[in-house]
Parts: sequence; C-alpha cells; structure tokens
Amino acid sequence: MTNLKTTAMFPRSSFVGFDHLFNEFDSMMKQATDTYPPHNVVKLSEDSYQIEVALAGFSRDQLTIEQDNETLTISGENGGDDREYLYKGISTKRFKRTFKLSEYVFVDGADFEDGILTIHLKYELPEEKKPRMIEIK
Repeated sequence: MTNLKTTAMFPRSSFVGFDHLFNEFDSMMKQATDTYPPHNVVKLSEDSYQIEVALAGFSRDQLTIEQDNETLTISGENGGDDREYLYKGISTKRFKRTFKLSEYVFVDGADFEDGILTIHLKYELPEEKKPRMIEIK
C-alpha cells in the first residue's frame, strides 16, 4: 500500500535502495489511523522516556513486549470471558502496536499497574561512540 502524500513529496523513482524506508513510512502512516490501544509517549529527560499504554481488561500474562533492533512491539490477546454483555464499552480486542526506536534506545524495564502498562526506555550511547580526548605525543 503506497501513501499518495509520501509518494508525491518523495517519488520512489528518485531514490534507489531506500525501499525499506518507504515501506516503513507507509506502515507508520497506516498505524497512525489506528488509535487502539490509547497511549502516551513521555520524555522524562534527555536520555529517558516512557511509553504508557491504557490496557483496561488485560492482565500481565496476556501481554507481550518485544524489542528487535530498533522496533518495539507490544501485543495483547485477551482470551475473552463467558459473560453476556448488555453493553460492552471496554475493548479487550487483540492488538499489536509497534514503535520505531532511535538507534541506542533500549527497553529498561516495564510495569503494569492499574490497567496502565509503562515501558521504560533509555538512550545510551556506547563508550566507543562517545567523544574522547586524544593525547598529543
């Protein structure tokens, strides 16, 4: 699926070898219209972030968090229940939400309390990438 706006601004014919980036942008545009489950992205400091996901009706064992390189995937599957609902306003449908992380951002832990899944993220530049002083001999 190609996004017309992205294609008009950045014609694919002008970029060779960037297919994966265009596919990533298209995927992100598609996901932008899906608002379930609701979430917040919080910047705590220059190197610390949190993603908060509202997951009423889910338990810890129904949630999965996975980081694969720069992609964070949160998914949930609720086995459902046998109750008869007259009205069901709390959604517990299966979901899969992905976040593209910057290089050197990693998951530093997760908490699940009061229906809110909080994922702690940390930006940490490896020692070999940090500026260093060079001794002049």
